[in-house]
Amino acid sequence: MLVRCHWAETHPLLTDYHDREWGVQNRDRSHLYEFLILEGAQAGLSWLSVLTRRTAYREAFLGFDPDRVARWGDVDVDRLIQHAGLIKNRSKLRSAINNARQFLDVEAAYGGFDRYLDTVTPGHTIHHFSADGALPSNDSASNALSRDLRLRGFSFVGPTICYSYLQAVGWVMDHVTSCFRYQELTLS
Repeated sequence: MLVRCHWAETHPLLTDYHDREWGVQNRDRSHLYEFLILEGAQAGLSWLSVLTRRTAYREAFLGFDPDRVARWGDVDVDRLIQHAGLIKNRSKLRSAINNARQFLDVEAAYGGFDRYLDTVTPGHTIHHFSADGALPSNDSASNALSRDLRLRGFSFVGPTICYSYLQAVGWVMDHVTSCFRYQELTLS
């Protein structure tokens, strides 16, 4: 039997996400924008509540296409609030649209959102925690990222959300040392 980070053993969606994505660096722009939306949507909620809605978010946000979402306005927020699978929070939905616009500005300035992340964060950080409880909720990189994103006009990007974001897109790898993914990801 595989040993996983404890949080990943509580639900099949969490297990699949843990085993395939969490801590794996992914430079795909749609993926990077997707997790800005999903991590912002999670604020105040559980990650499982967001993962159960991920397919609905993918559909509603056109495959997480920031070019198309950036052109949306208030009428689209009204449409999104009616979507059965989304979290019904106007501020979070407006934020997803606003953040698409800011995302495009960052891409234009840096040649890609991934390149921007490389300049704000120290690259692929591998932590060596032996227990889930040792994982921080933020660090100096997520604090710097949060500060810079907010200066650029992003919203729902506090230090804790940014830390979760960096874990989700793989700029931070926080699998505990006993987890099978820790070995796989530190050796790759």
